[in-house]
Amino acid sequence: MRNSLYAALLLGAGALVALPAAAADLRIGLQDDPDMLDPDQSRSFVGRIVYTSLCDKLVDITPGLEIIPQLATSWTWSEDGTELMMDLREGVTFHDGTAFDAEAVKANLERSKTLPESRRKSEVKSIESVEVTGPLQVKITLAQPDATLLAQLADRAGMMVSPKAAAEAGADFASNPVCSGPFKFVERVQQDRIVLERFADYWNADKIHFDKVTFLPIPDTTVRLANLRAGDLDMLERLAATDAASVKSDAELTYADAVSLGYQGITVNVGNGERADTPIGRQAKLRQAFELTLDRDAINQVVFEGVFAPGNQPFPPTSPWYDKNVPIPARDVAKAKELMKEAGVESFDVEVQVANNPVQMQMMQVVQAMAAEAGINVKLKSTEFASLLADQSSGNFEMSQVGWSGRIDPDGNIHGFLTTKGGLNDGKYSNPEVDKLLDKARTSNDLATRKASYDAATEILAKDLPIIYLYHVTWIWALDNKIEGFVPYPDGMIRLENVRFSDQ
Repeated sequence: MRNSLYAALLLGAGALVALPAAAADLRIGLQDDPDMLDPDQSRSFVGRIVYTSLCDKLVDITPGLEIIPQLATSWTWSEDGTELMMDLREGVTFHDGTAFDAEAVKANLERSKTLPESRRKSEVKSIESVEVTGPLQVKITLAQPDATLLAQLADRAGMMVSPKAAAEAGADFASNPVCSGPFKFVERVQQDRIVLERFADYWNADKIHFDKVTFLPIPDTTVRLANLRAGDLDMLERLAATDAASVKSDAELTYADAVSLGYQGITVNVGNGERADTPIGRQAKLRQAFELTLDRDAINQVVFEGVFAPGNQPFPPTSPWYDKNVPIPARDVAKAKELMKEAGVESFDVEVQVANNPVQMQMMQVVQAMAAEAGINVKLKSTEFASLLADQSSGNFEMSQVGWSGRIDPDGNIHGFLTTKGGLNDGKYSNPEVDKLLDKARTSNDLATRKASYDAATEILAKDLPIIYLYHVTWIWALDNKIEGFVPYPDGMIRLENVRFSDQ
């Protein structure tokens, strides 16, 4: 250990994660514990980090967001954009020894469409059929052109699991996930660790240099960094912005960052069960009043040292998809009170659930103080992250502070959350005009047409406010300086190809 003081202090508090580490065993500190490890059912950002080592996809991305081959080696579109032919990689094996082939792709895409518990349904909605045209070739026929499909296949919808294991396990697949990535599943202890070990038959094995990867959920950012400095982690994701300068000045650590594709916001329950029957759930004017109490610039400076970008849309202000005609509203407490009066209330109470990590809690405490000045009494409910997501899905919330890591196509930041049947629409917001606009944006390959549709939807959403967007993060990693080859990506994932310890 490099720093016995950190170790002693944290061991005394029972907070230090201490696992023996072999020379080629990598330990990664996560901010949250992932939800279920089934690509069709899961939704957490940290789960996607685990999948990057566990489950290969049909296609991947470069740091510059270009789509590149992974399990599919090439693809072509028909002239009308309704047929996608994909050639598949030869010699790929799932972790249970079964072969990856065209039949496996067909089974996976059909599972995403038909599994009752699937959250990928809206992402592959355009797929009408999948035809096996050769042992290593499939033809995907769409009901209409879908400009988003390749981007979806670069994420969970494109992750390939063993059809044999999936058929045997059904909805319980997450208890023993079987994929074809560089590492295979060994064990999971909830709230403690997820252990993967190197898959000897991996098709790209020459680029993998660790025997084992252990993911350790440590919600407290201070503890997570202390574990890294004590030598009990090798790297961590989502370093607190307030610790950036400290890590940059530490000769024994490496700092890396990338601007994210996603957002953080507050989802409002407007139609998901009995808990939607609240003043803020029923009345858009009260959601507008809540937003007007917020000073997003102050939140960024106070909580995030100015490192993040304030935002009020699913896309950051630097994105070409951002609607400049709907700028971030300035804080206006007097106007907020006027709207509340028009809605017939002088004050109201609302409960907001928030992940149980210090950064998110501090941010929401600032929001709580701002809202109080207009007579909005915010009660914060600290919740373990996987439980927070489960509560959202079941409708057991009034408002929920939650984010999205972002997708390379704009559809991935908005459609699933804000269309009536969207798989991630936990607030059950429903507006037929928004549905029409977002569906139209999906089916056009013309950028101007898509932009016009997103802009029109944004103007409606800025008034309805089913999600109150707050800011856009910068992904920050801290690594032991013995790690070399790590490349930061804007999707926040940790890709381990060509990453190794310097003494290997």
